[in-house]
Amino acid sequence: MAGAALALTGCAAPATLSASDDRVQVVTTTGLLADLVRNVGGDRVNVSSLVPDQADPHSYEPSLRDIRNVVYADVAFSNYLLLEQQSIIKALDANLPDDVPNISLAEGAVKYAAEIIPLVENVALDTIWLGMRVRGTGEQYGANRASDVYLSGTAVDGPGDLVAYLTESFGNPEFYVDSTDGFDAADGYRDDTATLPPDAHTHMSWAFTEPGVYRLTMRATLAPAPDERPVDVGEQTFTFAVGVDPHSVPGMAGAEVLNAGHADVTVDIDAGELYLLVDPHGGDGHAHAEVVDPATTVIEVPNKALHEIPADEGFRFLGRPGDPIFQLPQAVLGRHVHGEIDPHLWQDVGNAISYVELMRDTLIDVDPDGAREYRDNAARYIGELERLDTHVRDTIAAIPQSRRHLVTTHDAFGYLGAAYGVQISGFVTPNPAAEPSLADRRRLAETIRNLRIPAVFLEPNLVARSSTLTEVAGDLGVRVCPIYGDTFDDEVTTYVEMMRFNAESLRSCLSEPAEREP
Repeated sequence: MAGAALALTGCAAPATLSASDDRVQVVTTTGLLADLVRNVGGDRVNVSSLVPDQADPHSYEPSLRDIRNVVYADVAFSNYLLLEQQSIIKALDANLPDDVPNISLAEGAVKYAAEIIPLVENVALDTIWLGMRVRGTGEQYGANRASDVYLSGTAVDGPGDLVAYLTESFGNPEFYVDSTDGFDAADGYRDDTATLPPDAHTHMSWAFTEPGVYRLTMRATLAPAPDERPVDVGEQTFTFAVGVDPHSVPGMAGAEVLNAGHADVTVDIDAGELYLLVDPHGGDGHAHAEVVDPATTVIEVPNKALHEIPADEGFRFLGRPGDPIFQLPQAVLGRHVHGEIDPHLWQDVGNAISYVELMRDTLIDVDPDGAREYRDNAARYIGELERLDTHVRDTIAAIPQSRRHLVTTHDAFGYLGAAYGVQISGFVTPNPAAEPSLADRRRLAETIRNLRIPAVFLEPNLVARSSTLTEVAGDLGVRVCPIYGDTFDDEVTTYVEMMRFNAESLRSCLSEPAEREP
């Protein structure tokens, strides 16, 4: 049943999937999905996950061994809804044989009664929250989920430098536009280009070294496939008033001023336009956003956006530590390219049951001889998941309602909160692109203190890299407790174990009153 192999070199480790194995060869994007498949497939399947345990599906880069496993697969399961890093999706879609089912579980599980919720984003900032967005699917050009849209900065006119960048989770900045070294048309503006899949958007920081008026010219192209010539989508200029009166920009009398809420520099690949997509209230996934013409709009970067460059060496690209800089913040922690729906459906056990039902039916289609075994395995496992759902619900219900507040660093628990009555109450800082300010720490401390939160929660693989939350928790005498989001480790190795652990961790850490500050 396995497809023909590609000739790959430089991969010394043996592949997990094989053409000589009589079992159904299954590749998944994450270990969590692999665990669900094993429970449905039993002895009839051989399962390999592209993303190893303790790695982050949002940022993992697939290896040659991963690609070899894709080539030998008889069926593939991804979560998608832009959960996985785009390179993972490309490796899957480009190397999977054409006749092999390629299932996006989050989308497909809706037919099995999975409940989805918008990715609600808190934009309680003092300035506008500005990102980049691709709108549309590009189907008229033959685009699909593995296609690339390139949004390139081609020129900046202003008194100083402009840098647009994204800070990965507790890591280094990734540059999208950087005027400090100019713009090179000869290489297609490679160093000043954001790459996004269709129908996605990303948060980012915008830094300006001097006050004044800046005009940023951007152009967009669509590459439907790696071997196809990119299609020009459009070009547009965006105007920023940095530390100056936005109503007095030369040549823009009467222009609309954007100074709050959520907006995106947007390329519409279906309409062939670049514009601003604006939601002045923010936080609703752009369901009621409006298209705004950049030619008659000024984006305000007010004086209150003036900060000092932090001492961390990772931000030397902005200048010397302590120098002033104007900055629109990234607003959420870490690398965060996504669509409009929260992709972490499995945090509601009911949704995991829908995944299992879709996996069962897909395996039956691929291997009809095993239909009875797949149905029996799925029925047994669904019964276990139904008992798990009750256990999680009852365990969390034992927490006093006034203490069911989750403060963490990873926006992965919206479904847990919605399904089991937990309030998602906060993150470390709205600006991970710089060292958290005293105001950021004060807001976090006030949230913990005012809600009398007895514990904050971190995923085990992030604890060592989340000093701000742990320091504030330590100052307030608040516990730091573990919670699992996207990945397993040596202690928690299955989905059932993960959900039981999370429920118990919430109950044990939140049930006791918070210790008060000395």
